[in-house]
Amino acid sequence: MYYRLELIDKVRVPPHRLGEDLTAVILDVLQEQLEGSIDKEIGIFIAVTKVLRIGEGEMVPGDGAVYYDVDFEGLALRLSLQEVVEGIVVETTSFGAFISLGPIDAMLHVSQISDEYISYDEKNSQLICQGSGRQLGVGSTVRARVVTLSLNEREPRESKIGLTMRQAGLGNLVWLEEDMKNEQKEKAAV
Repeated sequence: MYYRLELIDKVRVPPHRLGEDLTAVILDVLQEQLEGSIDKEIGIFIAVTKVLRIGEGEMVPGDGAVYYDVDFEGLALRLSLQEVVEGIVVETTSFGAFISLGPIDAMLHVSQISDEYISYDEKNSQLICQGSGRQLGVGSTVRARVVTLSLNEREPRESKIGLTMRQAGLGNLVWLEEDMKNEQKEKAAV
């Protein structure tokens, strides 16, 4: 889930930027340091949106920079196990699909797509359910549940998020819409 956060940090303004607009410099420094980073408590840091308050600056002997206590607003994605998320398929392979959750991609293994046997159509980059003929390809929007979560603070690219669609109410949104229409037709026929 996405969260708007108010945070406090000490920000180092380098000496060569001391003549510039202080708010803009601090915003640049915070964005450079935090955006794309991962913190176990905060989550996946997406953006620093606004500087709220800048305290008095402090100088450290031997360093020409000025350090400021800063209150700021940010946006983070904090995932938890069993959370239901929606994302877009950005890549398909013979072993599954990579789902973009915004700032990070998650893995949907073929065994977690459907109860049906899944084959991979390499030419069209699609995963196909053999019984129903349903397809999952790049650009498909899916609803899935987080089943594994291993966030790596030091190397965010090595973080691993595993998803499943093998539960009621989960799957390709096109499939879910088809299922809902079929249910309505069955109810109307009764």
